[in-house]
Amino acid sequence: QVVLVSGHLDSWDVGQGAMDDGGGAFISWEALSLIKDLGLRPKRTLRLVLWTGEEQGGVGARQYYQLHKENISKFDIVMESDEGTFRPSGLGFAGSAEARDIVREIMTLLQPINVTDVYDTAEGTDIAYWMRDGVPGASLRDDINKYFWFHHSQGDTMTVQDPNQMNLCAAVWTVVSYVIADMEDMLPR
Repeated sequence: QVVLVSGHLDSWDVGQGAMDDGGGAFISWEALSLIKDLGLRPKRTLRLVLWTGEEQGGVGARQYYQLHKENISKFDIVMESDEGTFRPSGLGFAGSAEARDIVREIMTLLQPINVTDVYDTAEGTDIAYWMRDGVPGASLRDDINKYFWFHHSQGDTMTVQDPNQMNLCAAVWTVVSYVIADMEDMLPR
């Protein structure tokens, strides 16, 4: 059984893609690194996917889906961060009402950093195939007020990233992915 965390590498325009979506790739990598460094071994596999070709029609996501859809029943949740890694506010979630209640409970663990909101929809080009077929999905929600200041511009460099805010985003990704991967049962569909 798999809990998938992801971001994509889509620097295709004039920018470096540091925020869009290097930040999402980084926090996904960091989540798995933190879990490993803490010596935690969840019941399910945590899988990191760094998507490619998102801006060219999601070709990487489509290829991955085609290669793994026969195991769709083993995918517990698919998570994608693609709106920058600014100050997080919560998690967008797509799934059953029962699964949403479980995710709301998990998000209470993030009360110390004041990131507990669960929004009604999850977004992500790269996880859309899975959500369409009933796999629960989650997307990071953060303060995107500055996102379009840098999106696909020469300004999308590492200087846009605030290490403290990225750490908070990584904390959200780590807690949510680990707890879901270590629950007794998969999220209800």
